[in-house]
Amino acid sequence: MISTHETTPLGAPPPDVVAALGSRPAGLDLDLIRKYSISGPRYTSYPPATQFTTDLPSLRLDEAIADDNAPGAGSLSLYFHLPFCETRCWFCGCNTVITRRRDSASEYLDDLARELRLTAHRIDATRPVAQIHLGGGTPTFLPPDQLRRLGALIRENFLNISPAVEFGVEVDPRRLTAEHVQALREIGANRASLGVQDTNPRVQLAVHRHQPHHLNEQTMHWLRSVGFGSVSVDLIYGLPLQTPESFAKTIDDVLGLGPDRLSVFSYAHVPWIKPAQKIFDDREQLPSAEEKLAMFAIAHEKLTAAGYIDIGLDHFARPDDELAVALREGSLHRNFQGYSTRGGASLYSFGISSISSTATTYRQNYKSLNDWRAALDANQLPVDRGLRLSPEDVRRREIIMRVMCNRGLDYPALSKALGIDFESQYANEIASLADLETDGLIARTASGFKVTKVGVPLLRVVAMRFDNTLSGGPRKHSRTI
Repeated sequence: MISTHETTPLGAPPPDVVAALGSRPAGLDLDLIRKYSISGPRYTSYPPATQFTTDLPSLRLDEAIADDNAPGAGSLSLYFHLPFCETRCWFCGCNTVITRRRDSASEYLDDLARELRLTAHRIDATRPVAQIHLGGGTPTFLPPDQLRRLGALIRENFLNISPAVEFGVEVDPRRLTAEHVQALREIGANRASLGVQDTNPRVQLAVHRHQPHHLNEQTMHWLRSVGFGSVSVDLIYGLPLQTPESFAKTIDDVLGLGPDRLSVFSYAHVPWIKPAQKIFDDREQLPSAEEKLAMFAIAHEKLTAAGYIDIGLDHFARPDDELAVALREGSLHRNFQGYSTRGGASLYSFGISSISSTATTYRQNYKSLNDWRAALDANQLPVDRGLRLSPEDVRRREIIMRVMCNRGLDYPALSKALGIDFESQYANEIASLADLETDGLIARTASGFKVTKVGVPLLRVVAMRFDNTLSGGPRKHSRTI
């Protein structure tokens, strides 16, 4: 994920950046940045969403949902996309609806109730719900009473919500009240993710997101006081006017909040998808790739020194957090919300642009409110596009998942799991790892390979060697650094 123009040559970094790079993880150097700063998927799914098709008959969605709900079906993960925001953050890549009109929330829930009913009669409503997530947009755009209404809708349509359900919600400290927090606890939310991004006022002004740090502190206090067991903080590096020094101060500010997890995302500059980002090009305030690496290096150094475990790619967690435990035990999973401990659950998602998945399909809802509502008016699932996975897609999904979650591959174990001779069938892909080994991103083992500390920030690059969807035409992805 490089945030400068892709055609701009990378010159020597300034002295302060060189100093910051002295703390880079395990010696990642500028030559590797130049070589591996390429466009690539984030692998929250495989094949990636760029491969989805609007040929809905080919997906055989009703058949896929029926197969997914055969006797003995496992647990469910539920996602609700609540798209409303009062103002637009110019860096944002999410599908949002900008409005200050509060009636939009109740109208949206009316339609969400219709989608829930359409879906619920197609599935086994007694399957245990292991995970619920409210994303956006800004879920806390919904007034407290509407949050309670949403909680009631969920429980009306899904009858077996596990007592140990992981119920997460994204919150915006700028738009939060104590009443919101209380309502969220009443409906069962027990995990929260704070959108902070950066605490520097100049950076906040440059991205159109004014958020004084005392609001973050107030939000953390409210969440802890009502019993939220896990609180995460989201940060972004590579934003306009950020420097390694300013981002170090942001990390210090956030560490003072005492979060259980942190997501430290590389800013994805995709102005061809999100036109609001073009303003960053016009103002020429984006940091270079070298500066971005310095920011990541500083974050990595400070967070690991504070005792957080590097989960991979962009996640850090306390050693006793479920994510860190899953990493140690080899049970880590990855889905559309990032790293997760709830592997194997079928994902059913609701609201505009949301993506659902079964064992052999992905399906994505319409991205616009009007199209989504028109499908509901026709008493149809509001699906716009998706993908039916081939047996080879399913195999490669497992391979890429293991790279992203286990930081390496065990060839004999994969042969057994996939029912193939892995080294023979993927000989070309294994051979393609030679330059990654030479550059120190991976190390061969007796049974496969492991991603090194140098390679962890470039997990996507390693996974791409097993992706057969990348050939031909320009890639529609953000950059890896």
